[in-house]
Amino acid sequence: MKLVISIAGDSLQSPFDARFGRAAAFCLVDSDTGSWTAHANPALEAAGGAGVQAAQCVAGLGAQAVVSGAYGPKAYASLSAAGIAMHLAPGNAPRTGADVLAQFKAGELSQAQAATQDGRH
Repeated sequence: MKLVISIAGDSLQSPFDARFGRAAAFCLVDSDTGSWTAHANPALEAAGGAGVQAAQCVAGLGAQAVVSGAYGPKAYASLSAAGIAMHLAPGNAPRTGADVLAQFKAGELSQAQAATQDGRH
């Protein structure tokens, strides 16, 4: 499965970033093989609509699922429309993208059933 994890760096070992629309980058991971690539978030400095722009980026990467800490209403709607499952790794406990991947594989992350925040950053 192609999985995107929001990160604050440029590798799977980078710190997890609990923000979706304002995450520094996204790590695209093939959860079966473990191969990954890092992609800068083009919405990081957006004046508005960061969640939608980030969702478009994630969809463009071919992701089937994404893990972040929160999803605003527009990001949630955009990801849902693209058929991308949203998983929650809440909080900012120190962990890396690799740690979050391990939690995902272990089935420890819940799936978002609705937007988790009001969308303002």
